[in-house]
Amino acid sequence: MKQIKQKRLPRACNSEAGLTLIETVIALAVLLIVAVGVLGLGSIALATTENQGHLVARTAEYAQDKMEQLLALTFCDATSNTTVLPTSTSGGQGLAGCAAPLNNNGTGIGGSSNPSAPVAGFVDYLDSSGNLLAAGTGGTAPTGWKYMRAWQISSANATNTVKQITVTVKESSATGAGGLLPQSTLTALKAYPF
Repeated sequence: MKQIKQKRLPRACNSEAGLTLIETVIALAVLLIVAVGVLGLGSIALATTENQGHLVARTAEYAQDKMEQLLALTFCDATSNTTVLPTSTSGGQGLAGCAAPLNNNGTGIGGSSNPSAPVAGFVDYLDSSGNLLAAGTGGTAPTGWKYMRAWQISSANATNTVKQITVTVKESSATGAGGLLPQSTLTALKAYPF
């Protein structure tokens, strides 16, 4: 058998055998600059997650709670107070009654789902734990409110046999700078005579 000759590779120069202290310091400085940039992005992500995740989910939950309370009323209810819990059978607006020809005890419409222009009797306020707060005179906001629920009752057809109920919940303050206030709107239809 033939023997294979092995070639020997030349040895690397001793001056290139490892990293110097200066090269290591430069690499760590570059790593530090990148890490600081990522940390800033992390704080923005935390604020966005709080606003658009947790707080929006809570506004949607509180809108659903109010909608269930309103849908439990009879179609022509004009007196139930839904700004208190449990609902009182008198002292409120109910579902704004019914317009003629069904039952002429109201207009069948009322309130405003715009949180910037709430209507007394169609607005309530919650604290940070979701507990109902007593509104001031004329439905003014109490101190320390975290969530505002405003609702509107409107006629959904020409014969006034279907009502559209719209509930909007708005949070009082956003987390982080420049964020929009978390808000959720829920709409449902209620048909006569239910």
